[in-house]
Amino acid sequence: MTQQAAHPHVHALLGWMEGLADQTRLRLLHALERKELSVLELCEVLALPQSTVSRHLKVLSAQGWLASRRQGTQSLYGFADGIAPGARRLWLLARAEAEGWPAVRQDAERLSAVRARRDGAERFFAGAAGAWDKLRAEVYGQGVAREALLALLPPAWTVADLGCGTGALAAELAPRVRRVIAVDRSAAMLRAARRRCAAHANVELHEARLEALPIADGRCEAALLVLVLAYLDDPAAALREARRVLGPGGRLVVVDAARHADDAIRRRMGQIRPGFAPEELEALLAEAGLAGARARALPPEPGAKGPGLVVASGERSARHR
Repeated sequence: MTQQAAHPHVHALLGWMEGLADQTRLRLLHALERKELSVLELCEVLALPQSTVSRHLKVLSAQGWLASRRQGTQSLYGFADGIAPGARRLWLLARAEAEGWPAVRQDAERLSAVRARRDGAERFFAGAAGAWDKLRAEVYGQGVAREALLALLPPAWTVADLGCGTGALAAELAPRVRRVIAVDRSAAMLRAARRRCAAHANVELHEARLEALPIADGRCEAALLVLVLAYLDDPAAALREARRVLGPGGRLVVVDAARHADDAIRRRMGQIRPGFAPEELEALLAEAGLAGARARALPPEPGAKGPGLVVASGERSARHR
């Protein structure tokens, strides 16, 4: 009877001993006793490959020595709460006996370096949070986010830049897609666009009205109308043409001024109409036959003197030819 009652305690003891009966696992417990660490940080501390570290972490976690939690895309490991008193006593003995090992001393030195680097980064971002956007812009320029977004474009796409103006957007798109078809009705604007896009052999430039595009049906995967519709007598006709040149599943994106009452700005910019409300653009896209039309207002950028913007998008349904 007494022997039977002892079995669970003996089983637990053997499990704890098994967990500690490996030099790598002892080193991991030494490193994790005071602070959580990620798998990559543990690889650096122990100077071991990730596969080895992960294997031993799995054993220690299964035996109740460690707990883990997610932080962003990584897992952090640390000592589990509520380790049994017997396991704690066994660990204290093992830790004391391992203190003088050269491997443990070297781990401690690498751990200090890892902690210093992490703590330094945390202090930097804590102090820089308030001015981070300004600092990043000063060091890397304003185009970091734009570059990241443009890089998402599939390189096999043909993109129509409708109302291309001086070709600024076409020149940015050209290195990232198969072809850019840029259209504008102003000969003067197109002369500037030709100069700007001269180095890009994949840019076609056309002088034409946006209500009658010189582009074949379904040729494009995407079409853009950026600060264009407010200059047109018939925005609906231009949107129907934009839909026509999209292939099934192709997407149209419209960016234009938000509706405003500033006649001075409108006259200065040469616009026919004082921008658009989001619901106006959604209705126009839907009337042009674009599915899933949605629009949202964007606030003015810091330092901008004009109204905010509205961005809208819609898709040519694969069911409609």
